[in-house]
Amino acid sequence: MYLGIHFAARSDVGLVRANNQDSGFAGPHLLAVADGMGGAAGGDIASSIAIARLAALEGEAHGPDDALDELKEAISDAHAQIVERARNDPELSGLGTTVTALLRSGSTLSMAHIGDSRAYLLRDGDLEQITTDHSFVQHLVDTGRLSVADAEHHPKRSMLLRVLGDIDADVPVDISVRETRDGDRWLLCSDGLSGVVSKDTLRKTMLEVEDPGDCADALVGLALAAGAPDNVTCVIGDIVDIDASPDGIGPATTSQIVGSAARDRRKPSAGGDSPAGKAARLATRDEPDDDEEPSRDRWQRIRPWLLPLITLLVLVCAAWGGYWWSQQQYYVGEDAGFVAVYRGIPESLGSVSLSHVVEKTEILVDELAPYQRERITDAIRVRDLEQAAGVVASLEAGD
Repeated sequence: MYLGIHFAARSDVGLVRANNQDSGFAGPHLLAVADGMGGAAGGDIASSIAIARLAALEGEAHGPDDALDELKEAISDAHAQIVERARNDPELSGLGTTVTALLRSGSTLSMAHIGDSRAYLLRDGDLEQITTDHSFVQHLVDTGRLSVADAEHHPKRSMLLRVLGDIDADVPVDISVRETRDGDRWLLCSDGLSGVVSKDTLRKTMLEVEDPGDCADALVGLALAAGAPDNVTCVIGDIVDIDASPDGIGPATTSQIVGSAARDRRKPSAGGDSPAGKAARLATRDEPDDDEEPSRDRWQRIRPWLLPLITLLVLVCAAWGGYWWSQQQYYVGEDAGFVAVYRGIPESLGSVSLSHVVEKTEILVDELAPYQRERITDAIRVRDLEQAAGVVASLEAGD
């Protein structure tokens, strides 16, 4: 028996939010959902980065022992990239994302989970929540301080304790391996679905709607009917026996990308030519317009240096302006014991003098009257060379 995945992914901005910060991916080997956070300028970037890194795993041959390690590495890399993005752009400080992902290897699924996006398994008619929310409210439930019923309506039910990004430190990710069975149906979703649609309704819909795409559409429709205060993203993955499929027809093989990571953020998009190419395209998906991506990337690199460069330019201009002004001034002072006419001002910047001799006289400073020597020592400021010549003449006359 050869098992495969029949899959579908859907995402909707919802009825309240202005933009979609969720991202989703569905392919023959990988199912993943990421729910970004950090404001309009950050959440979509964080979830797109996570899905971009995970998308590179699609299409590769994963051995049973390698799949879990590759999934761990992808999650760790995504975390590092999100932290680095925030470090390079202060406006993105605090951005992060949840991640729930399944990577297939033969008859096993490796799972990674962090945050409050969820994975459900429908098996033999029973729906089980496989993941545990990394939220403040779930912590209260686990410690017996809050009931499950009260948790559904708690005002802080969206407060997360763990996400990718946000802090520059290793974050613990729940990692597990599960055996698959023919007939299993997996649901991965953001809290935009699980937060407004009850578990019983999820189960009923997943049982009744056979086609994965139709089922995903129905689930998103239920969230919208419930008011959809958040972005809604869901991925359906049916485990099927390809050998037993009618006429040898297997599951779909073209991966789907939805949400902020998709080129059209309202519809599924094809995955592209290769996993590596797909991941590379996703990694630059910060704006929906492809023509604007190179200029935005350049702006992101330049912006941290812009203010220091402007400040340096202002200082250089001010310094040059001050030097130019100083060289339009004149004074009469002393040079090696003689009276001399200087251009500039009798000051210096460190070891750099701001004046130089333009005319040296034969008048000895020591032969001047005491009050004249004092004036020469202090420097006699004049408007121009003509006035300087007048001062020299008065010194020669003993005035």
